Amino acid sequence: MQVNLICGVDEAGRGPLAGPVYAAAVILGPDFDTEGLRDSKKLSESKRYSLAVHIKKNALAWSVGICSASEIDEINIHQATLLAMKRAIEGLDGYRSIKVMVDGLFCPQVDFPGEAIVKGDDKVAEISAASIIAKTERDLKMIEIDKIYPGYQFKKHKGYPTKLHIEMIKSEGPCEYHRKSFSPIKEMLAL
Repeated sequence: MQVNLICGVDEAGRGPLAGPVYAAAVILGPDFDTEGLRDSKKLSESKRYSLAVHIKKNALAWSVGICSASEIDEINIHQATLLAMKRAIEGLDGYRSIKVMVDGLFCPQVDFPGEAIVKGDDKVAEISAASIIAKTERDLKMIEIDKIYPGYQFKKHKGYPTKLHIEMIKSEGPCEYHRKSFSPIKEMLAL
């Protein structure tokens, strides 16, 4: 199979105590303006959102895959991340001759040639784009969850283990979006 397009894949949300893990798959195409694309963690929030709009509007294709907190608890964060990546790639309807390039050490099992690249989100434009889409989409989901459970202030910390978030879990107990297999929640539930 001749490969003529690169599909960049990256995730957001491996480390938080709450919320889903998101993965994005992005095919930019040869005419895409890659100016400003880089690892989403190295961009300001406003720059991430403006680049996400640019990517969604101008990329050949993009897709998001999600694994819920309960799926993470069931299969572990590593497997859930790979499953979210697989779901994102499979969401790219109609693309058959692609090479999957993933940020990190592992590729999900898909029917395409793949390569894992450490720090790929700073080396391959398509992975940078996937990093930006995964991060912005997950952040938007955490803002939605904040409206359901405002007591945890998810819009501030996006579920990451900040001092504020841990204090809120201790005072309120975990909600349905918390990862019960993650410390310190697992220890709190064991008491």
